[in-house]
Amino acid sequence: MTFLLAASSGSQDPLLPTLTELIIGTISFLIVFGFLGKVALPRIQKTLHERTDQIEGGLERAEEAQAEAARVLEQYRQQLAEARHEAARLREDAREQGAQIIAEMREEAQAEARRLAEAANAQIEAERMQALTSLRAEVGALATDLASRIVGESLQDEARQSRVVDRFLDDLEQRGGIGARAAQ
Repeated sequence: MTFLLAASSGSQDPLLPTLTELIIGTISFLIVFGFLGKVALPRIQKTLHERTDQIEGGLERAEEAQAEAARVLEQYRQQLAEARHEAARLREDAREQGAQIIAEMREEAQAEARRLAEAANAQIEAERMQALTSLRAEVGALATDLASRIVGESLQDEARQSRVVDRFLDDLEQRGGIGARAAQ
């Protein structure tokens, strides 16, 4: 109301526009507002909508990338767990193979030791038999010489010598003499 009173009073207030200015200003305002509403506002809304879509799409892509990264991480963890399990299994297999190889080597060493002991025993037995045979021959020769001296006749006949020696050695064996000692 003060506006209408000021316009009708004739004195012009510098802060209040005249009626023509007011009408022209209102028409200009409506033209600018209409232009902005018809042309600029749709472009601004379109740009804002595109930016919103880009931001939302970026967020969706980021979420998808994060989900994919989580899947890949889980796969890597599973592969790592499988690799650790496989490594543990291989270590256990290697330990078992090592124990088996050690057992086989022990068995081979024991078999070799038995074979060497048997060979040594056979050699000792052969040497004992050879010594016994040599001893029998020497004892036979000594017994023949001794018997020749005692009897006073020559015992050079081999059949007679052999019988005398065998009889002498048999007597010694029955008494526990040379044969028993040589066997030990």
